[in-house]
Amino acid sequence: MRAEPFRIKMVEEIKLLPREERERLVKEAGFNLFQLKIDDIYIDLLTDSGTSAMSDEQWAAMLMTKQAYAGSNSYYMLEKVVKDIFGFKFFVPVHQGRGAEHILFSNVVKPGNIVPNNSHFDTTQANIKFIGGIPRDFVIDNTCDTENNIPFGGNMDIGKLEDFVEKNRENIPLIMTTITNNTVGGQPVSMENIRKTREVARKYSIPFFIDACRFAENSYFIKTREKGYENKTIREITKEMFSYADGCTFSGKKDALTNIGGILATNNENLFEKIRNMLVVTEGFPTYGGLACRELAAMAVGLEESTKENYLEYRCGQVKYLWEKLHNVGVPTVNPVGGHAVFINGKKFFPDIPQEQFPSQTLAVELYIESGVRAVELGTSCFGEMDEKTGRMILPKLDLLRLTIPRRVYTNNHMDYIADAVIRIYKQRKEIRGLRRVYAPPLLGHFLARFERFS
Repeated sequence: MRAEPFRIKMVEEIKLLPREERERLVKEAGFNLFQLKIDDIYIDLLTDSGTSAMSDEQWAAMLMTKQAYAGSNSYYMLEKVVKDIFGFKFFVPVHQGRGAEHILFSNVVKPGNIVPNNSHFDTTQANIKFIGGIPRDFVIDNTCDTENNIPFGGNMDIGKLEDFVEKNRENIPLIMTTITNNTVGGQPVSMENIRKTREVARKYSIPFFIDACRFAENSYFIKTREKGYENKTIREITKEMFSYADGCTFSGKKDALTNIGGILATNNENLFEKIRNMLVVTEGFPTYGGLACRELAAMAVGLEESTKENYLEYRCGQVKYLWEKLHNVGVPTVNPVGGHAVFINGKKFFPDIPQEQFPSQTLAVELYIESGVRAVELGTSCFGEMDEKTGRMILPKLDLLRLTIPRRVYTNNHMDYIADAVIRIYKQRKEIRGLRRVYAPPLLGHFLARFERFS
């Protein structure tokens, strides 16, 4: 594995609270790790969104830019980079990815419309439902077998997509693809699959948008896993990838290495006018988009840095390092590893805990108590839905714990500590009982849910 392509210039102290205190805190939080304070956490793997360590060049750009309501120079910095990497004719900055989703869906989705995707992530799904739309997932079937080792497990099932589109054409305002596919373990999408999805969209005259929040990591996997791209540069791959789309939503909190920010881009001038008008009402003037201008500067520099191959080799290599530590001793992981997180199959980790008792949420709680490490459940609490007729939970196919690695933040010594804690829990897994959920709001309920232990 390549060494880190940077030197550490500043450090932040972290503290490990006593086990008894961790047990008390997580119980008071309703066994929901979203409700813990950052000072309660030793190593935070809740998300890679907005948690990157920014570079000296990003900080310098933030200090040097001029704050202005209209016409800030940082906007034009960002515009240049966005057009070079994404290639779309028009874009607006937004405060984060869900801001882009809300504006896009508000302008193209009507109540009852259906939006196909390889897999909608939680905020995308919620924003479609908020408008009255219906999200539908068409990821390839084999991905749900987490041990299948499919190189592009995030791919769209093109046959199922086309069959669905042919039958529902008049009710589909756009088709989306999420790269990488976070819902199914951070699995990448191949260039061939993106191109074929575009062909379906074009055949039926439907706009095709990419949810691009981890586009750089997806490009790296295309380079390292897809035949014909091994000699292409990351920038060449990204340009081809986005050339197949009519637009994209993008959270800069991932592959722009920033703590806040995002973009919404399109080639459609009429749609852009609607987007820009709504932006002024909901986010801010088009040259700041709800952000301090310094954040635009940080995003511009971060996009340049995240598309460097040596950075991506290190980034994906560190995630693979943790995955190997767990996979090699039999911990049931999603295989092969993705680019931003290691995913553990909660149902296989705790085969004696029914899925209705939230095995991956149980693992998240146990991991915090054992080690002070905070991870996140992406399973029954996050994606399960209540059947209004029966009152029973509709269970998702996958129930996963995500160990999400912030970019440029932790060392491999931290990865060793995390792996050792997971392995200790795995050895005593038969002694652990599941959870009962006692509260959850209807949309994005996992953020605010509360649980109780089974006695």
